[in-house]
Amino acid sequence: MSEARDPGNVEVEPEPAGEPPRGIARGDRVHAFSTPAITVTWSRRRCIHAADCVMNLPTVFEPGRAPWVDPAQGSADAVARVVARCPTGALHFVRRDGGAEEPVPATNTALVARDGPVYLRGDIEVRDEAGNVLVRDTRVALCRCGHSHNKPLCDNSHLAARFRDPGAVAEPAKVEDAPVSAAGLRVTAEPNGPLRLAGPFAVASADRKTLVAGTATALCRCGGSGNKPFCDGSHKRVGLRSE
Repeated sequence: MSEARDPGNVEVEPEPAGEPPRGIARGDRVHAFSTPAITVTWSRRRCIHAADCVMNLPTVFEPGRAPWVDPAQGSADAVARVVARCPTGALHFVRRDGGAEEPVPATNTALVARDGPVYLRGDIEVRDEAGNVLVRDTRVALCRCGHSHNKPLCDNSHLAARFRDPGAVAEPAKVEDAPVSAAGLRVTAEPNGPLRLAGPFAVASADRKTLVAGTATALCRCGGSGNKPFCDGSHKRVGLRSE
């Protein structure tokens, strides 16, 4: 990712060849906001307005202001701490003052949100239907309503679709626990089908009362499964289309 050269709103594009840099989805453009101490990047495409940033550091993140992100209004440590809370990976930071970068979590977790996406945290790699790396990140939000225009990532379409699901974790037997050698979690979107997870992970219900660990499963992304968040083949009945 190229470095912003001024504190304004700058378009930053990923390198054209090879896999996209960590934190940037392939083909995405991000806005960069810089101070001498820190650069904050924001992807409009991946943002679903979870508002963690606004609630936790409103002096820096203020919708309606131009620019809406002004890292000069907070310490670099505070800005970095709040950016790392962004559940979708729309926000990232690069320290320019020698401060610590965001660590890659040692464990991979999948939180099933009530009426919303699956929030992943960890060492995550998402691949599209052709097997190409879409994004490598520490934070990703996966669509599970079937209506996103940015599949397999969430774009808030579950709101317009009035997707309803309590975020329970049903049928833990759907999670396999075979030995694996890699620490990262790979998510692969099957054509017109589910999202395949491979690698160590733990799936948590929205109320965090149920936690199921494993190394392989298939997550529903059509919104029609009877045992959400896991796939039960309903994508064939509802006619899910990957694009």
